[in-house]
Amino acid sequence: MSARNLGTELDLSWISKIQVNQPAVLRRAEQIQARRMVKKEWQAAWLLKAVTFIDLTTLSGDDTSSNVQRLCYKAKYPIREDLLKALNVHDKGLTTAAVCVYPARVCDAVKALKAAGSTIPVASVATGFPAGQTHLKTRLEEIRLAVEDGATEIDVVINRTLVLTGQWEGSDFIKTSTGKEAVNATFPVAIVMLRAIRDFFWKTGNKIGFKPAGGIRSAKDSLAWLSLIKEELGDEWLTPELFRIGASTLLSDIERQIYHHVTGRYAAYHDLPMS
Repeated sequence: MSARNLGTELDLSWISKIQVNQPAVLRRAEQIQARRMVKKEWQAAWLLKAVTFIDLTTLSGDDTSSNVQRLCYKAKYPIREDLLKALNVHDKGLTTAAVCVYPARVCDAVKALKAAGSTIPVASVATGFPAGQTHLKTRLEEIRLAVEDGATEIDVVINRTLVLTGQWEGSDFIKTSTGKEAVNATFPVAIVMLRAIRDFFWKTGNKIGFKPAGGIRSAKDSLAWLSLIKEELGDEWLTPELFRIGASTLLSDIERQIYHHVTGRYAAYHDLPMS
């Protein structure tokens, strides 16, 4: 993501001693998913908070300037204004955390956000997304071009060969998945990653961000993820600088739930045409 982590000496002996209690991790994941995360009267507030963590994403092979423009408009105006007025938060400047697009669409996103008078960051996947199996020179050039076009955050696809052979890489954020795999963001994997972030912070004092991505589609899912972050890392990680949710359809369901909270009925398609 954005430049922040200045790095620390990597202690491979510490990494090699790490063990995962898989049964305990699975029990913890089941616990998170089984219980009600937030009391009903507070759900709307937490759903609005979830909006501020979303990297609103389009990563389709048929992306065009027009659908990127639409994405950017939705990022700036994620919830219908009359719904925000009913909740008395219409003047809070609610937006998503960022928009995320392919490098070739960064210019479109930057242009659309500028036209809308928005300072929402533009993130871009790079380095041979989603497989990461391209030459290093190509990977670095893709990052350079995306930044040159106006991207301020880069979701780097790591060279997994290096990881599997113990050649670790550093980052400001770690991300569960590309969202293009058969299995993406899961709670058991997230728990292991979050505890690694916590241990790293205790050992070095450096805070690393976390981004689940792929398969997070429902408002209920978003509440579960916020609850997990709060319980595993604490409130200080509940900020867009340290927590993001990569999603393309999640925002639509959050807006539907907000609509239901305000009106007492579920929205028809024409009620939320931008969702």
